[in-house]
Amino acid sequence: MVSYKSKFESDEMDLLFEAILSLKNLEECYKFFEDICTINEIKALEQRLQVAKMLKQRRTYLDIASSTGASTATISRVNRSLNYGSEGYKIIFDRINWKK
Repeated sequence: MVSYKSKFESDEMDLLFEAILSLKNLEECYKFFEDICTINEIKALEQRLQVAKMLKQRRTYLDIASSTGASTATISRVNRSLNYGSEGYKIIFDRINWKK
């Protein structure tokens, strides 16, 4: 079986992702991300996921920008990832209840 090779794969990145995978619940996620990220970094990740969700719902760029505060450049980048990326968003959306 051939595994996916990321353009930023490294032993250090493996450690980060293994740490994230070791988290067992939302409380542990909040604690870890609060320690490892700034509020702005966490909010940027949150915003991108919201943009992806809204794009999946076929919302317009104008509506997404108005609702999330995301720039059209951010919306465009997320849209490009949804359509031509590594299917990371697809994996997440297939596993979580994102429609609520």
